Amino acid sequence: MPEPTKKEENEVPAPAPPPEEPSKEKDAGTTPAKEPSKEKEAGTTPAKEWSLGESPVGEEQDKQNANSQLSILFVEKPQGGTVKVGENITFIAKVKAEDLLRKPTVKWFKGKWMDLASKAGKHLQLKETFERHSRVYTFEMQIIKAKENYAGNYRCEVTYKDKFDSCSFDLEVHESTGTTPNIDIRSAFKRSGEGQDDAGELDFSGLLKRREVKQQEEEPEVDVWELLKNAKPSEYEKIAFQYGITDLRGMLKRLKRMRRVEKKSAAFAKILDPAYQVDKGGRVRFMVELADPKLEVKWYKNGQEIRPSTKYIFEHKGCQRILFINNCQMTDDSEYYVTAGDEKCSTELFVREPPIMVTKQLEDTTAYCGERVELECEVSEDDANVKWFKNGEEIIPGPKSRYRIRVEGKKHFLIIEGATKADSAEYSVMTTGGQSSAKLTVDLKPLKILTPLTDQTVNLGKEICLKCEISENITGKWTKNGLPVQESDRLKVVHKGRIHKLVIANALIEDEGDYVFAPDAYNVTLPAKVRVIDPPKIILDGLDADNTVTVIAGNKLRLEIPISGEPPPKAIWSRADKAIMEGSGRIRAESYPDSSTLVIDVAERDDSGVYHINLKNEAGEAHASIKIKVVDLPDPPVAPTVTEVGDDWCIMKWEPPAYDGGSPILGYFIERKKKQSSRWMRLNFDLCKETTFEPKKMIEGVAYEVRIFAVNAIGISKPSMPSRPFVPLAVTSPPTLLAVDSVTDTTVTMKWRPPDQIGAAGLDGYVLEYCFEGSDNWLPANKDLIDKTKFTITDLPTDSKIFVRVKAINAAGASEPKYYSQPILVKEIIEPPKIRIPRHLKQTYIRRVGEAVNLVIPFQGKPRPELTWKKDGVEIDKNQINIRNSETDTIIFIRKAERSHSGKYDLQVKVDKFVETASIDIQIVDRPGPPQSVKIEDVWGENVALTWTPPKDDGNAAITGYTIQKADKKSMEWFTVIEHYHRTNATITELVIGNEYYFRVFSENMCGLSEDATMTKESAVIAKDGKIYKNPVYEDFDFSEAPMFTQPLVNTYAIAGYNATLNCSVRGNPKPKITWMKNKVAIVDDPRYRMFSNQGVCTLEIRKPSPYDGGTYCCKAVNDLGTVEIECKLEVKGGLSFCRLLLQGVPPNIIDSYLRDVHSSNPEEY
Repeated sequence: MPEPTKKEENEVPAPAPPPEEPSKEKDAGTTPAKEPSKEKEAGTTPAKEWSLGESPVGEEQDKQNANSQLSILFVEKPQGGTVKVGENITFIAKVKAEDLLRKPTVKWFKGKWMDLASKAGKHLQLKETFERHSRVYTFEMQIIKAKENYAGNYRCEVTYKDKFDSCSFDLEVHESTGTTPNIDIRSAFKRSGEGQDDAGELDFSGLLKRREVKQQEEEPEVDVWELLKNAKPSEYEKIAFQYGITDLRGMLKRLKRMRRVEKKSAAFAKILDPAYQVDKGGRVRFMVELADPKLEVKWYKNGQEIRPSTKYIFEHKGCQRILFINNCQMTDDSEYYVTAGDEKCSTELFVREPPIMVTKQLEDTTAYCGERVELECEVSEDDANVKWFKNGEEIIPGPKSRYRIRVEGKKHFLIIEGATKADSAEYSVMTTGGQSSAKLTVDLKPLKILTPLTDQTVNLGKEICLKCEISENITGKWTKNGLPVQESDRLKVVHKGRIHKLVIANALIEDEGDYVFAPDAYNVTLPAKVRVIDPPKIILDGLDADNTVTVIAGNKLRLEIPISGEPPPKAIWSRADKAIMEGSGRIRAESYPDSSTLVIDVAERDDSGVYHINLKNEAGEAHASIKIKVVDLPDPPVAPTVTEVGDDWCIMKWEPPAYDGGSPILGYFIERKKKQSSRWMRLNFDLCKETTFEPKKMIEGVAYEVRIFAVNAIGISKPSMPSRPFVPLAVTSPPTLLAVDSVTDTTVTMKWRPPDQIGAAGLDGYVLEYCFEGSDNWLPANKDLIDKTKFTITDLPTDSKIFVRVKAINAAGASEPKYYSQPILVKEIIEPPKIRIPRHLKQTYIRRVGEAVNLVIPFQGKPRPELTWKKDGVEIDKNQINIRNSETDTIIFIRKAERSHSGKYDLQVKVDKFVETASIDIQIVDRPGPPQSVKIEDVWGENVALTWTPPKDDGNAAITGYTIQKADKKSMEWFTVIEHYHRTNATITELVIGNEYYFRVFSENMCGLSEDATMTKESAVIAKDGKIYKNPVYEDFDFSEAPMFTQPLVNTYAIAGYNATLNCSVRGNPKPKITWMKNKVAIVDDPRYRMFSNQGVCTLEIRKPSPYDGGTYCCKAVNDLGTVEIECKLEVKGGLSFCRLLLQGVPPNIIDSYLRDVHSSNPEEY
């Protein structure tokens, strides 16, 4: 392949694309390219860059192989090849362009990610050509002077819109015989500007921060490696450029590996140092010391074994193995490691380049806009790394940059094509050993106006052409009234050489204005004025076909007629040959640039008629006639009248308005509002044709007002006066649960519950009425309304029967009455007393000391019974125990219970000659005292036998157990050994031999442990010598027990038709046999009864009992040791009536008396 020219070197490389498929091809026709004249032997070859991007042959390779069959763009794929070190090779890819509208995008990659477009330079050339006849794009990649680390997998990708194709190929590089490759690792990380001589080498300068150019002073010899190890991470980039280190990333990785703690080696007695540094051309010595001199040692550089040569010299001194590297070049900057057996140790070698000096300084330059500018400098070495700056900011050339950089040996050029004033700045160049700066000044050429713009006046619809000529062929901007002119189908901007035109077809009024042309980059303007004229016109498109305008009397008419004309015409209004003048009258004219307005402030009927408008300007005249008709709204109707009111509705009426406004009444709108509100709400959205209406959905108890609007073809009248306020109200529902509370010889006391629904009108009170049996004359029992739900009817004749009803009264009236269903006999009934002991008080009532006691015992009896309380047969001291009595219950209250309050409390209820008694057992309990004495009965082995006596004070509750604790005599720390122990003797086991123990015992009842414990007076010593222990002989405990009821049966009553249960609990051993009896007759195989026994609880269930199931029930328990019986009485209350009255809250005594009366009056029904 021919040698690339300088122009090709300086051109920006073609952009590259995404991954493709593998293939192999070697360009047999490639020829070695000539090397540039002043290229150094080493230091510019991109060594490590090729190995960094190599991709492993794995899943990615499999995917590419799978895609290799789907080539949709390639017609010829690049094929893999083999080349010797120092030779050239070319890879070719061809793409068919028959179906492509533009050039496809091609990218070349090495490995997975290394884009080779940034490497284009003297070691890598990328070219593309297009054959018009065959319509085929040819893309070439030429590798010049190949090196061993260039070997690897490459990829070519081509993309066009949504199409994509990829191809992979391999390059093998073989070592030339008798030559040693010079590999420069740091050069792989050097990335210079694209298109330069040293392009194709990575350079870390792109990571450096932009900074002002500073003069660098010469510094003494510095060990960069030590400097990096001791520097802060933020200073790494600054040190890298200052000392010519381009492999910053590689050095940081090595620094990280160096800081790791090395494991002790079994093969090496002494390993390599972490890193070595040598100047270019110097000599370095690597030395390791083996633990076993018989081990074979091999040296490696970047994974390739090092062979002895004039450059690499090996020495063996005892256990020492030494490697000398002579004439170190930049290619020797790499990683080295030595292997001995299965182990290896590694190090890093850094070769330092001498600083690059600026030998020829930049010179100040002056140029005109649009010219090509070149800034030149010269450095001390060929192909050196040089950075350019503009005002202190680094210039990075690229495909979109205006700057190009060219390198010719030691000469470096910065090229600016088409300079502008923005390029005026201070430019500087920096190397590792110096810098130079110069100023660039870019000025404009003088501009002459050959033909200026001229003012123009044109008729509407004609063409406007503004033309000017200037001395320079430059662009410019047109503005109109200070705003940019936008091109359109009607407006065109023409630029031909030095002539500029603005052409407007079909001129419009809005085209009039001040036009200015301003040449770009010059502070010069060319102004011109454009004036457009037009005859006057009257536009009546917004009026009716007969040009009639209707206005409501009393309203203001503002009739605006659009007009046009340029210059603006003068308008004159007239009526009946009388001109209407402009001014402040009721009827006047107003003139505006684009309209003329006729104003009538307060329209009247006499204003109806024909009005004329005349327009006139220098371009002509125009005339038009307009008819104005004045109409009016109807008068408001008179105030409506509300004739009827309900709970949420009313009925209203009104009369039509006296004057309909000259147009028939079409209907009415109705509105309402709350009296205390100012917000009216419309009730109908469709016109009401009638003069009556029924508003609904009002809130009960809130005052409202209503009003009317009349509607004709003109509009809606003013509202009528509001109606008189009215309040929607409704009566309550009837009272509930009317029942007899008490009856005497002359009075009947009734009680009831309030109505379920009261409503917004509230509840003012009740009226109780009665009538005698056989009469329909209802008499009020109360003259005034009563608030309470209980009232006594007085002055009734004895033995008479009355019917009773009650009504609820509010502002809306009386509710429906609530009747008592049966006649009431006016005669006092003596009700025997009966005490209803609550279920929980039928057992012993237990409370702890200090707790409150509050017992409520209901009773019944008529008239009010006498109550007597006694404790253990003695009158109760009311200073200690509070007794509170009412008509239906009695209460015992003790604020803080004491043990002295324990005992049996007897209650006696007496009515006339009838007496009822009941008893309640109250037990006040407290924590027990400690056991009376604790003794050590015997000590043997690791065991101690203890006995103790129960406490003297059991806290008024049974002792439930004991807690035993032990303590070592040395520490006297107590530990619990046994808890909840029921016996008064125990054996403590698993004691420590040789220790001496004390023991103590706590008592426990339902309130808890005793406050104190009783401790043994003597201690128990667990002797080390064993003793022969004889187990005591215990007699078997006799658990036999005669039957005994622990919970008795209680007297109760049941409701007919609802299941009832009787419960008691019994214990005994052996388990007793249970037998249930009714009235001394055993219950056997009766389906109306079910008997259960679970854990000693005995239950008898009576299914849906009737009054005949009442009687005395007995539970009998029998075993071998005895027999025991317990009885109770069951009373079955009558049927559905009793249940229903009980659920309504009627006391059982009232129900009994009522049912007895009914039974006596109608015995045949029962």
